[in-house]
Parts: sequence; C-alpha cells; structure tokens
Amino acid sequence: MVKTTLIELDTVGFCDIRDITSELELKMKDSGLKSGVITVFVPGATGAVTTIEFEDGNVRDFKAFWEKIIPKDEFYAHNARWGDGNGFSHIRASVLGPSLSIPFVEGKLTLGTWQQVIFIDFDNRRRSRTIVVQLMGE
Repeated sequence: MVKTTLIELDTVGFCDIRDITSELELKMKDSGLKSGVITVFVPGATGAVTTIEFEDGNVRDFKAFWEKIIPKDEFYAHNARWGDGNGFSHIRASVLGPSLSIPFVEGKLTLGTWQQVIFIDFDNRRRSRTIVVQLMGE
C-alpha cells in the first residue's frame, strides 16, 4: 500500500533548519502502516533533507560548515544570469539532496537514538515550503 501526505512549513531561509521527525512519526502513525519505508522529498531547488543530531551546538556547526564550503558571498554565475542572489542556495541544496528514505518497523522509524530528520531551507528569503511524505508498506 502507498500513502502520500504533506508537511507545510514557513521558513526564513539562510540555512533555516527544522526538525521534522515528530511530524514524520505522526504521518506514519496516521497511515495505519506498521512496516515499510517512508520517503521524504523536497520539491524545489533550494531545500534539502538529511539526518543530524538536532542539538544547538551541532546545528551551529552544520550552518558554519555550509558557509565554509559554499559561502553565500562568492561569485555565482547563477546570480549573474538571474539576479536573485541565491546561487549558493542551489549549490548547497544539490550537494545535500532533496530526498531521504527511512525504514519503519512495527510502527517505529529505525532512527538512531540521537538521529533526527531535518529540513534545511538554503534560500536567501522567507518561503512557504511543502514537503512530500510518501509511505510504502503494510
């Protein structure tokens, strides 16, 4: 069986990180499925998903990491072409990726103790985001 649902978020951009683990657990519970795979997908080219230990120090380190490897104030040909200033956002999101799949067993996500699922908005402005959540299982 396949069930599809959405998570709606309002974000502020510039590496805004949101823990969406509890929303995913609720979507899984509401699906009635006991075992299978939950896939999280971010439509758009400036958002991404991954897992992290979601605590203040690690979140700060994660944000600093992106600024070190893909700084927002560098020259980006995308900015020269489109003038929107978010070339860094596109590169960051493409490196991290728009989707994540997690098995669930007996109604529980198989995440580690210190592992949470996060959405990251890399864009350079506020956004209303829709995250697609698809569950496949029995």
